[in-house]
Amino acid sequence: MSRSILKNFLGRFSRDESGSVSVEFVLMFPLLFWVIMACYTYFDGYRQSAANLKAAFTISDLISRETAGINETYIDSMQRLLNLMTRSQSATKVRISVIRWDEEDDRYYVDWSRVRGYQDELTNATIGDMAERLPTMPDEERVILVETSNTYIPPFRVGINEMEMDNFVFTRPRFTNQVAWAS
Repeated sequence: MSRSILKNFLGRFSRDESGSVSVEFVLMFPLLFWVIMACYTYFDGYRQSAANLKAAFTISDLISRETAGINETYIDSMQRLLNLMTRSQSATKVRISVIRWDEEDDRYYVDWSRVRGYQDELTNATIGDMAERLPTMPDEERVILVETSNTYIPPFRVGINEMEMDNFVFTRPRFTNQVAWAS
């Protein structure tokens, strides 16, 4: 007799649908929450990447319009501009260099280079390491090279680790043939 009572109870229980939405919600809520956090984190990463790139182009464009010499104070202000535009949680780095192409020597030369956060300035010895990334230029042409970098720190742990966001932007001087160092 207890067997039939148990069978009836299990039969009624299997047909009863009251509360099924609550059970489904409890089962799906962690996945739904993770998806929302993942979407936010991916969007935030793309936003940070775009902000970094826009800041690098802005710095490059500002320097390209200069007709007076650039000095250390100017470079410091470009670092502050980068920090302001990126609103990054990590330290930002900027390296600003003016490079030229010498057709006779078939190589690039560095007119001047200054860093904030990077280890080393570009030199004539190190510019060759990035020659494949530099544009093709006519003889004695100069470009302003702006390199920026910072670490993206994801707001949530959803499978994205911290990553270094690097930018490499070059622009021709607009109103002069060379952006000079003030010293």
